[in-house]
Amino acid sequence: MQQWFTDFAERIDDGDPIYLGCTECETTALPPRSVCPECGSRTLENRELSTTATVSAATTIFSSIPRYDDETPYTVVVARFDEGVRLTGQLRDADDINRGDEVAVGVEKRDGDWLVTFSPTD
Repeated sequence: MQQWFTDFAERIDDGDPIYLGCTECETTALPPRSVCPECGSRTLENRELSTTATVSAATTIFSSIPRYDDETPYTVVVARFDEGVRLTGQLRDADDINRGDEVAVGVEKRDGDWLVTFSPTD
């Protein structure tokens, strides 16, 4: 696992998630970045990311790589945060999720690596 992702996941686990914001054009992005994807500026700064987001897409995986085949089916969610960034993770604590539902971001350790997860807020 790359160090930037470990750092990002640990911030989520600590309840202090971050995203990157460009001080020149206000474009938002998730790490790792050293240059703004919109204007090319190198003035990106860490900013506090919400702990909840809105589901923009979800799909259920029925067939996986052999290592995780015994975990299927599972649902993967793409969630959009108020700050404008999107993040993908596995759904937890629900059998079904709909576009527009609010979810809380989390992480869990799996085989020594971090996995981004989402759980319904209500």
